[in-house]
Amino acid sequence: MVRVQRMLDCCAELLDEVGYDNLSTTRIAERAGVAIGSVYQFFPDKKAITQALGLRFLDQFGTRVTDRLADVSFTHWTGAVDTIIDEYIDMHRNVPGFRSLHFGDIVDTRLLSGGTDNNRVISVRLRKIVVSVAGIPDNDELDRALDVSVEAADAVLKLAFRDTPEGDPALVHEAKRLVSGYLSHFAERDGGEPPW
Repeated sequence: MVRVQRMLDCCAELLDEVGYDNLSTTRIAERAGVAIGSVYQFFPDKKAITQALGLRFLDQFGTRVTDRLADVSFTHWTGAVDTIIDEYIDMHRNVPGFRSLHFGDIVDTRLLSGGTDNNRVISVRLRKIVVSVAGIPDNDELDRALDVSVEAADAVLKLAFRDTPEGDPALVHEAKRLVSGYLSHFAERDGGEPPW
């Protein structure tokens, strides 16, 4: 629905302008040019709006990664790792609201799915993409490897953007190196390929 998307767009803009603490349903309604009742028709509070925005970001990220992985042929599997991180970095730099919300940790570490950690939701989504695009079998080892990779990359990328709005390029490189290095353990053991 166009009205809901407009509210989410305005929420994203306001997150970048005033932050989550100063965000309100009233501000979102005013920015979107709708009555406050229209906001409450779809969202009970600002947390619900930011949850919907976080899920939209997750969908955008998933689509972008899927499209990039499907369109690019890699000479080495580490190119896929770089591509996934590059998409995250591009969203951080260019998608309104993303640098403020990411996938919701500033609001709640379980924002995307009530009882599940946000990074777990992301790793499950990435696992589905990797299995779909690469056509490899899904298994517990892949699940664990992607969980660890998402957690490690998340920590280093947060550090990369902590003091540098565009992200410290050296730390972004280290995030890629860290994940590729971790996954190379599987690649060496399995004849040159990571667990996908």
